[in-house]
Amino acid sequence: MSRPLARLKLLIDRALAGTAALWPSVRQGFVFVHAAARLLGHAAGEPGARLRRRFDGLLGAMHRHRARAGDLAPALDHFRKVARSYRPGLFHTADVAGLPPTNNGLEQLFGSQRYHERRATGRKTASPGAVLRGSVRLIAGIGTRAQLRSAGDLGQVDNARWRELRRSLDGRRQARAARTRFRHDPDAYLAALEQQARQQTLPS
Repeated sequence: MSRPLARLKLLIDRALAGTAALWPSVRQGFVFVHAAARLLGHAAGEPGARLRRRFDGLLGAMHRHRARAGDLAPALDHFRKVARSYRPGLFHTADVAGLPPTNNGLEQLFGSQRYHERRATGRKTASPGAVLRGSVRLIAGIGTRAQLRSAGDLGQVDNARWRELRRSLDGRRQARAARTRFRHDPDAYLAALEQQARQQTLPS
């Protein structure tokens, strides 16, 4: 064995000897984490109800045998706490055929929309219009890239729903404009409101 390899082996042996007391806790913690990862990954292809029962059993085992994890016991307690808060939706994808187990595809879709928005506007940050009209612009942008629309498609739009959507968007725009006017000149904005409140309503 060459001298560099011998020195490397000596360093590794010293490191393993110095951390030998920590490995039993790490080994036990790995057993719990690996079991949780298998259940969360739906590796067994089981229905959601069975996965929930098995996951509850695993959390119970973590609580009963937490002392075996040594210094990692607080980490297991934190994992159990967070897992209980997320438990209602953890295995929903096992009950719905075709539903992906992660939202990675959805995040990529939103990221693509943000990229096209930046290219079209030249802005590095999201424009105010994306916030005010995001419920329309996002769907329209994604739908346009997914499938070409014709004039016939536009003619099939429900006019009543379209008008209701326009009213909701106009309400958001007016609320934003009111906030802007208030920030620019609070005294003038409040004075205008007081003037409106004092005006007598005309008889119908």
